Amino acid sequence: RAPWDQPRGTERDDLEESSLHRMIILNSGEIVACGRLQLNGPREAQIRYMAVDPAFHGKGYGRAIITELETLAADAGAEKVVLQARANALGFYEACGYQAVRETFLLYNSIQHYLMEKALS
Repeated sequence: RAPWDQPRGTERDDLEESSLHRMIILNSGEIVACGRLQLNGPREAQIRYMAVDPAFHGKGYGRAIITELETLAADAGAEKVVLQARANALGFYEACGYQAVRETFLLYNSIQHYLMEKALS
């Protein structure tokens, strides 16, 4: 939340309790990556609140979170996973097999987001 000067707790919403959460914690106790999966319907899941500590970018932690969330989605019967990606994260999600569908909203009047999706097989 720090990059946008948002207080702790603003990452929570009404679906917090019904969503599935995953994080990667080092043996030292340091949290390096996290993400959340919510079910939008019987066949669609959505990844939200993805974050990887910048010091750990490029080490596979984000991909590991995505893979685990996709497994949870498939186990729940989802056929497709959607997400809203910031413009600077499009390449990461494309490398994970997601395709941009369309430009969507502008967060905090400065951060362009794109709807992306991936079919689960």
